[in-house]
Amino acid sequence: MSSQLDEMIEKYRGDDGKLTCANAFKVASKLRLTAMEVGTRAKDLDVRISACDLGQFGNQPLGEFKDVVFEDLKFIADDRDRVYCKDARELARKSNLKSVRTAILKGGLDVIYCELGCFAEKKRTRLYVKTKTWIENQNKDLLFGKGKTEILELIKEHGSISKAAEILGMSYKKAWTHIKILQKNLDDVLVESHKGRGEEGGTHLTPKADEYISKYKQLQDDIEAYANERFKELFLKDRGAKK
Repeated sequence: MSSQLDEMIEKYRGDDGKLTCANAFKVASKLRLTAMEVGTRAKDLDVRISACDLGQFGNQPLGEFKDVVFEDLKFIADDRDRVYCKDARELARKSNLKSVRTAILKGGLDVIYCELGCFAEKKRTRLYVKTKTWIENQNKDLLFGKGKTEILELIKEHGSISKAAEILGMSYKKAWTHIKILQKNLDDVLVESHKGRGEEGGTHLTPKADEYISKYKQLQDDIEAYANERFKELFLKDRGAKK
C-alpha cells in the first residue's frame, strides 16, 4: 500500500510540487485510507499540503457570508471559538466548503486538529481585525449599515416584513420604523407592499434597494480587505520575523 500511496501522491501533486487539501482527501478516498495517513505520508515525502479547504492557509476564494452557516459553526465551536476540522468538513455537507470557509474566516473562527495533520504546530494566538461600516449624513442620521441591510435581505427572501421581524427578534412596528427612517433619510422608496396572493402579492424590494444592498456589501468587502492587509503589515510582520 505504501508504494501505491506514494504513486497517488505523486500523481495528484500540482506543478508547484504541493498536494492540495482537496486532492489529499481524494487520494484518501480512492485508497480507502484516513486523511491522516495521507497527510503523514506526504510529510514523510517532504510534500507540502496547500490550499486548505477551510481557509487556514493559502488564498482560497471566499463567497457570501451566510448567517445560518456561521450559527451552525458557532454551535459546534468550543469556548475559544475553535472548530474541529472534521466537524467543519462534516458541516460542509449541508452547504459546501466555500460557504463554511467564508463563515470561518469572516466570522473570526479558528480550525484545530486538521485531519491531514497540518498546522498542528500553531501555538500563537491568532489575531484578527474587525471593521464595522455604516453610512450617515451630516446630521449623523444613519443612511445605510449592516442591520438595515439584514432587514431588507430578509424581506426580499421571505416577501414579508413580519417574517423578517420575527427572524430578527423584533416587533413588526420596530422593523417597519427602521424601513421608514431608512427611506426618509435616503429619499428613496425601498420596499413596496401589494395585497393579494401569488407573485404579485406580499412585500418586495425595489430595484433601488437591491442597488443599495449591492453597493454597501461591495464597500464593506473592500474596506475589510484593505483593513486586513494593513493589519498584517502593521501587526503581523514582526510576529512572522520573530518566528
